[in-house]
Amino acid sequence: METLLKRFPSLSACRHDIVAARDLIIAAYTAGNKVLTCGNGGSAADAEHIVGELMKGFLRKRPLAEQERQALVAAGGTDGAYLAERLQKPLAALSLVASVSLATAFANDVAPELTFAQQVYGVGTRGDVLLGISTSGSSKNVLYALVAAKARGVTCIGLTGAAGGRMRDMCDVCIRVPATMTPEIQELHLPVYHYLCAAVEAHFFDV
Repeated sequence: METLLKRFPSLSACRHDIVAARDLIIAAYTAGNKVLTCGNGGSAADAEHIVGELMKGFLRKRPLAEQERQALVAAGGTDGAYLAERLQKPLAALSLVASVSLATAFANDVAPELTFAQQVYGVGTRGDVLLGISTSGSSKNVLYALVAAKARGVTCIGLTGAAGGRMRDMCDVCIRVPATMTPEIQELHLPVYHYLCAAVEAHFFDV
C-alpha cells in the first residue's frame, strides 16, 4: 500500500476503501468463492485485465501442489505431466464482458441493459465478489448487476470516479478515485486494481 501511495499520492483519499476492498476479496477467496468483473468501454477492458491478473501468476509464481500434479499425471499420462509442469494455481475470476453470444442474445431478445445482471444471477453465489467498474458510477447495466448481486448474496465492490454516482450507495465498498474526467479516472483505476491483484496474490502465494 505504501508503494502505491508513494507513486500515486492522490489515492490517499481512498486508502481506507482500497484496503477494505482488498480484505473483502481475500475473505471471498478464503471461503472458496470467486470474483466477477464488469464494465463498459475502457472499463470493460479493465474488467478483462483484472481477470487476467487473478487467473494466473501476476507477480509471484503459483506452482501446483504435488497432489494436484499427481492427479493430472494420473488423468493424462504424458499429457497430464505436461500440464502439471505448466499450469498455475488460479484465483477464480470471471469477466462478464466476455460472454458475447449470451450478451448479444439477451440484449436482442430481452433487454440490453440487463446482460450483466443475467450473468450475475446465473453464476453468482453467496460469498462471491462482484467488482463493478464505472467512471460515472451510474452505468445502468452495472447498476442492475449490483442489484442482482445483492439478491444473490454477492459482495459488491465499486470502482468509480470521485462522485461515485449511484454506485456510491449501492456497493459494500466503493473506491472513488479522486478524478472527474473519464481518462483521468481510468488512469487511476489501473494502479488501484493492480494493487488489489498483487496484494491478494501475495496473501495466498508465498513464492
